[in-house]
Amino acid sequence: MIKVIKSGIQLTIQDLGRVGFRHLGVSRSGSLDTYAHIIANRLLNNTDNAAVLELTVGLCELQFQCDTVIALHGADLKATLDGHPLYPGWSYPIKAMQTLKFATGRGGSRAYIAVKGGIECPEVMGSKSTDLGAAIGGFNGRALQSGDVVAISPYTKPWLCNKGALTPPKRNIIRLHVGPHYELLTPECINAFCDTAFTINPNSNRMGVRLDHKNADIMQHTLSLPSVAVAPGSIQLPPDGNPIVLLNDGQTTGGYPLIAHVIEADLHQFAQFRTADPITFEFVSLEQGNAAKNKLDAHLAQLKLSLSRYWD
Repeated sequence: MIKVIKSGIQLTIQDLGRVGFRHLGVSRSGSLDTYAHIIANRLLNNTDNAAVLELTVGLCELQFQCDTVIALHGADLKATLDGHPLYPGWSYPIKAMQTLKFATGRGGSRAYIAVKGGIECPEVMGSKSTDLGAAIGGFNGRALQSGDVVAISPYTKPWLCNKGALTPPKRNIIRLHVGPHYELLTPECINAFCDTAFTINPNSNRMGVRLDHKNADIMQHTLSLPSVAVAPGSIQLPPDGNPIVLLNDGQTTGGYPLIAHVIEADLHQFAQFRTADPITFEFVSLEQGNAAKNKLDAHLAQLKLSLSRYWD
């Protein structure tokens, strides 16, 4: 068991998400930083989809009730184990009654705690992920709170792996594909979108990231469109001219114009942006987007290969 002493800002159970139910209005949910999630699990020889803990901003304290092994990845939120520092990208054996604490840091927003064998909880629609809006999955469909106890399986064998793993580099220039309503917007609006330096609005969460910028008056519009399907990475443009990048807990349909869509290789970056962080956008071809995804997949494959000697 893992006992939550302090939950911090938002601590949830997540796997890679709930797939195949968007036509029923069910969001994907799942870890926002997919690559950090997968790398943490591969450091432990878990399946990629094994459930982990997603920690937002930090200020969390967990007590382990049994021996296990953990791996951390994502943001460096100044983790310590009984006062000794731990670092993202490494695995660590844990003894019963040891305490894992997180402070906070400026290097990102979300850290991922993988446990040998994965976090145990019932699946809902094929996933253990917490959907906060629908209140399903994870720990009774909600964020963890002080006093909650999360189930894990003990691991008491010697742990020989001491291999580190880097995260894909952080990008502030986010690559996009053209959205279906791109040509309905004015050239002035499109030019402003392409040339603007945006910052992350504090009113952002797992549903979506709101963007602030100085050209909102140029990007304002009066378009009224029928609702269409949206997905994580869709960029909506509300009438006020301030874009919203939809994330994993976002709705499944929307009526705002879709100006663009974030390429799959860059979507995980939004898990780590913090309030006031600067970002800009650039449009790329389908071939360029696929090449970026293949590069990240090759990085993960190389990590799996380098770790394989520990598991044989």
